[in-house]
Formats: sequence, C-alpha cells, structure tokens
Amino acid sequence: MYWRFSDRHALAIVAVLSCLGLAPPPAAAREMVAAGRAKATTLPAVQVSAMRLDIAPSDLPAALSVVRVQPAVVGQPGVNLSESLVGVPGILARDRQNYAQDVQLSIRGFGSRATFGVRSIRLYVDGIPATLPDGQGQVSHFNFDAADRIEILRGPFSVLYGNAAGGVVQLWSAEGTPTPLTTLGLHAGSHDGFRASIDTRGMLGPVDYNLAGSLFVAGGYRPHSRVRRESDNARFGVALGDGKRLTLVANRLHQPTAQDPLGLTRAQVDADPRQVAAPALQYDTRKRIEQNQLGAVYEQSFGGNDTLRAMAYAGQRRILQYQSIPARVEQNPLSPGGVVALDTDYGGLDARWTHAGRLAGRGYELVLGVSADGQRQHRRGYNNFVGDTLGVRGALRRDENDNVDSIDPYAQWYWHFAEHWSLLLGVRHDEVRFRTRDRYVTATNPDDSGGVDYAATTPMAGLVFRPGDNLRLYASYGKGFETPSFNELGYRSDGRPGLAFDLRPARSRNLELGAKWQLSRALAFDAAAFRADTRDELAVRTSENGRSTYQNVGRTRRQGVEFSLSGELGGDWQLGAGFTHLQARFRSGFLACRATPCAAVSLPVAAGTRMPGVPENYGSLRIRHGGELGWHESLDLTGVGAVTVNDAASEHAAGYGLVGVEAGYTVALAAHTRLQLTARVDNLGDRRYIGSVIVNDSNGRYFEPGPGRTWMLGMRLVF
Repeated sequence: MYWRFSDRHALAIVAVLSCLGLAPPPAAAREMVAAGRAKATTLPAVQVSAMRLDIAPSDLPAALSVVRVQPAVVGQPGVNLSESLVGVPGILARDRQNYAQDVQLSIRGFGSRATFGVRSIRLYVDGIPATLPDGQGQVSHFNFDAADRIEILRGPFSVLYGNAAGGVVQLWSAEGTPTPLTTLGLHAGSHDGFRASIDTRGMLGPVDYNLAGSLFVAGGYRPHSRVRRESDNARFGVALGDGKRLTLVANRLHQPTAQDPLGLTRAQVDADPRQVAAPALQYDTRKRIEQNQLGAVYEQSFGGNDTLRAMAYAGQRRILQYQSIPARVEQNPLSPGGVVALDTDYGGLDARWTHAGRLAGRGYELVLGVSADGQRQHRRGYNNFVGDTLGVRGALRRDENDNVDSIDPYAQWYWHFAEHWSLLLGVRHDEVRFRTRDRYVTATNPDDSGGVDYAATTPMAGLVFRPGDNLRLYASYGKGFETPSFNELGYRSDGRPGLAFDLRPARSRNLELGAKWQLSRALAFDAAAFRADTRDELAVRTSENGRSTYQNVGRTRRQGVEFSLSGELGGDWQLGAGFTHLQARFRSGFLACRATPCAAVSLPVAAGTRMPGVPENYGSLRIRHGGELGWHESLDLTGVGAVTVNDAASEHAAGYGLVGVEAGYTVALAAHTRLQLTARVDNLGDRRYIGSVIVNDSNGRYFEPGPGRTWMLGMRLVF
C-alpha cells in the first residue's frame, strides 16, 4: 500500500507553519489551495548542477534550494547575496554594513566564526571556485545582474566538493536569449546609496551572450563606511555541433574604496550604535580589492550515454588593507605590521566523465572526476605609520610566499534500483599541501619557512523512497573535512616565529533525514532534520592587539530541523518561507580567553556551551502579489535569534525581527519594452538591532549594528 495525500494534509502542514509565523492561517490556506486547483501553474523546469547529475532536484537525497534571480521584478538593487536568500532555510546571510569585510555567511552553523570573507562553505560562480584551496572564500564578485539562479546545497552531500564544504553556494549566469534583451537599472536610497547597472543578452549565430556591468557607491550607515564597487561579468556559450559546447566566463571586480568602521563594544552600542570606533579614524582603516578571472568549460556528448566535461580557470586577486594595529605593538620585531598587501594568483582544472546505463533493468548514472587547484600568494606586511603619521604604509615587516595545492579525485553513482527507491553513493579523496617560504629574515626575525600536508577520504551515501508521485523521503550520511586556512595558520600561540603547523584539520560526520512534498504543481514543502558531529574544531587560543591564534578544542555538535514552503498560491500570489531551528554546542570542555586582550587561555568552557555566532532560531518569509505588468506588492519578514559572540559565551547579541515592504508598477511602453518603477522600505519599524557579530574580536568590539529604517527607489527599463 502506498501513501496518498489530499488537501487536508497540505492544510495540516500549512497550519504548523502558521504557528511558526511562516504561513497564513488554515482558513486562508484552504482558500489558497482551492485557488491553486482552479488556476494551477506548473513551476518551470529548473536545471540544477549542484550534484553533477541529470536528475530532478526532488529526487536528490539532499537539502537543495534553487532560487531564481529575477532583478526585473524585485525592487532591491542587487548588491548583496542576502537579498536573494529570503525564504531559504538553513543558510544565514548577514549584511555587515561593511564592504571591507564581505557578507557574513553560514549554513547550519558552519562558517559562523569567520571574521571576514567566508569560511567553511564552498562558493562557485558558473562552476568556477570562489573559494581558494585553503578554504577561504568571498562573494564580493558575485554579479546578480547576469544571474539566472542560485543553488544552495546543505548537509552530507556538500562534502562532495571537498575541503571546507559545510555547505555549497553556486551562482549561475543566465544564457543568452533568442530575442535580444537589455536591462538598464538605476537605484538610489538611504545613506547616499546609488547603483547603476546594465545587462544585455542575446544570440549571434551559434553564440549566446550575457554581458553585465554595474557601479555601486554608498556612504554607509555608520561614519567611515564609504564604498565604491565596480562589477563586470561576461558569459558566452558556443554551440560547436555534434554534441559539443564551449562556455567562456570572464569576471572583474574593482573596489578601490571600502572603508572599515570596525565593530563596537557593548558600551559603545548602547551609547550610540551609529558611532565609529576611534582606531578606525586614527588609522584610516580601509581595503582595496582588484580581481580578474577567466574560465572555460568544454562539454561533449558521446552517443547520448557518455558525457565529458572539462573546466579550467585562472585569476588574480589583489588586496591592500590598512588595519588598526597599535603602533606600539608593531615595535615588536616579530610583528608583521598593520598593513596587509596580498597578491594572489589562483587557478585550477576539473574534468569529469558521466556515463548513463542500466543495471538489473534499472537506470543509473556514474560520475568519475578529478579536480586540481592552486593558489600562489605573495603576502607582505608593513607598518601602518611613518613617524607620527598613522594610516600610511611604512616599513616592510613581512614578506613571504604562501602556496597551497590540492588534487582531489571523486566518484558518484546514482541508481534507481526499484520503482520507488533510488541510491546515491559518492566518495572523494582530498590532498591539500601548504607551503610557505619566508623572504623576510633578520637577526631578530628568524626564517619561518615550512609546510604541512593534509589528506582525507570522505564517503557519502543517500537513499530516496518515493511513496507517491508528490512525495520523496530520504536519508543521507557523509564525512567532512576542513583544513585550517592560511589566516588561521598565520600565527603561533606560543609567540614564536613560524606558522601554526601543529593545527589539525576538523573532521565531521553528517546525518540528514528529509521529506520533499509537492503540495500542488506550483507549491512545494521541504523538511529536514540534521546532525553534524565534528572533532578537532578550531577555536581561539590567544587574542590581542588585533591578532588571533587558534587551537583544536575537541568535539562539537550542530543539529536541528529546517522547513520551507515555496511556490505559487494562486491569484498572482507567490510565497517563499523558510525556518531553521539549530542547536550548536561544544561537546568537549576546553580553556578559552577570560577577557580581551587575551595572551593565554584560562577560562574553563564547559561541555554544552553554545558555539558563538549561531542563532538557535532564524527564518524569513517573502510574499508577493502581482504579475509582469501593472502593480506589484511584496512583504518581507526576517527573524534571527540571539547569538553569543565569544567562545566563553560571556556576551551576546539580542535577536531581532525586521519588516520590509515594497510596491511597484510596471508599464509596457512598446511591444518589447517595459518600464518598472519601485519603492522599498526596509526595517519598517525602525528597530535598533545588531546585524552581525565579529566572533572573538581581540578588542571586544564584537558588534556591528544594522541600519534603522531605510528607503530605496528603483527604475528598470527592459527593451
């Protein structure tokens, strides 16, 4: 006997979500389900690349969310990743209001300790890694004007992407359209925010193209937060015939100015959340970024059952950052200074073969592949003063080459072995080599050269059961692996020269149980329960004068549940809602910093203490009404629970709830031309809140306040 589900089951689920504040009450839901039957809309087919398999997302034994990026119908400017992730469970993107440090991104608690950039999560743009081999990544070059979709993979199968894969986020650019399409956008709003963008798509014979460029400038919510960012993206698809295709991608980021206001202490936040930390002004803390990269993907089909895919990429990223390290601290002969000049050349290859066949009368897919990535970093440090003048580049204090290489073979096998059952197996072997060559050797600063190798084999398995056409139940298991990054290896806790090559990689065991339920042709409900047990988790060992060192602290556990409801409700209503309950705890006791600054750990942290930066509950909802023409309105609700800000859990940031509203009107000016005007207000209630936190900040400046009520006016002309 197979399970059968009716509308009353759908109403029961919607009633549960209503109790969580993520759906309308049952009475309203009953009307929406009825409307959905009267005006059913089949969701468009979505191409998904996250699992490297040609199967529907619903048939994957993994939590996977696919978000369509639709700048033509959304009134937000398209600057931050967080704009597109409303209604997606599991992932938390917190806008720091600080473009010198990038968005704070975590998935099921992985990545929450990152004080800048993105850690513990693998990032990709058009299949090209935005995460370096050492595990450090950034989303600053994500171009949303050219984007088609964002894929967010969570849980055990994330480890198919190797080192530091607590989750995977992939941005995919749209293909060129048969009818040429150009979009011009202008947005202006609070805090001197302004953005201009252009995107043009089309086809020229066998070549489809998508070209996008944008300029974003803002003064910032807090003083000393000014930013200027230029972003360009080009994608070309070339049909070569006989099942062959070549895709070329070029990306440029030019961010000449990004001031850093630093975090605030609790006392400073209470006194005035808009103030800037004094050292930020004294040392003119700021960052400059320049990045250029190229990538090519070649695909060829052999007889319909075999496919070859080869990808190659190369890029350069240049960073110049002025920090607020006190000048007196830099008198230490071992100090690397307060100015970081980091030039990174990176690149890699990925090749995989896919074979489709039949076993015992049932279809299967086999994937065999190997990836190789490398980074070559020239890292220099300078004093951030000359004489009595602060915030300028001074004498050289550090000069070294930091190189990382990884080579990672992997395999996947998907088998639909029975009418209602399928199996997905995978394995990956990672070898990551760190090498540093010290070029700054003096009588008081000895040679710090050295190296360390890490390796791990990470298997994973998933099982899917289909009790009916509209329901999938699954279970999956996998092992994860995360090396320290060069930033965590950079300083030894004993104060001696050299890198912290004694740090061990964190290893995790991940389990997930889930359900995917298609309530109607246009409305889907997903649920998952998950657990990740990690050993040798990294935590701070010393923290003073802007420098942190790390230690392995034993076992941790991240476990919880997540729910999502997304699709169309009928009558031009669309809904996206996601909720996550997450418990992240240290399961082993260890010693942590008693206060900051901290030269040695002395405070016992008991097993069961919450991990910093991880809220126990968070969720978001976006409900929108309107079609392609005429009026549209939308409502966003976002809620994030309280978080602790240090390993000792001695301080915390309160939770918050925010409301955003938008209204717009789209008019057809000609047969293929339309104009969209929008007005948007965020934080409608003008709430004071902490938008993000700097975990274990060495100066106790943990808190980054979010802005009060803000407005944005937008215009898009599509022709």
